[in-house]
Amino acid sequence: MLQDPTIRNPIAISLGAIAGALSRYYLTLWFAQRLGTSFPYGTFFINLTGCFGMGFFVTLALERVAAIPPEVRLMVTTGFLGAYTTFSTYGLETFSLLRERSFLFAGSYWAGSAILGIISVQLGTLLARLGANS
Repeated sequence: MLQDPTIRNPIAISLGAIAGALSRYYLTLWFAQRLGTSFPYGTFFINLTGCFGMGFFVTLALERVAAIPPEVRLMVTTGFLGAYTTFSTYGLETFSLLRERSFLFAGSYWAGSAILGIISVQLGTLLARLGANS
């Protein structure tokens, strides 16, 4: 049963996600306690280290150490880094588009995600407030 990838992969992703989410939570608390909350230092640090980790691990797994099992790749990328920060995936996907010389798509994805993400937060806030006022 545990040899079946349809069982192994979700377990690997889940284990990585637990570690990633807890790492994000405790690092955010640590930064807030030491540097305050006037700037999102924890999130800033997490986004940058998540992007670094994604670039390092994916390059290692695809170019240097081919023997890394698929479950471990999923545990680290989708599980740990996905729960630690989705920003790392955003960085990797933008980088991949740039590497493929899809400059229009890369720029659209990069700027569109940031701008539309902020607009989406605002829309979600407005809708939640409208629902609360009804």
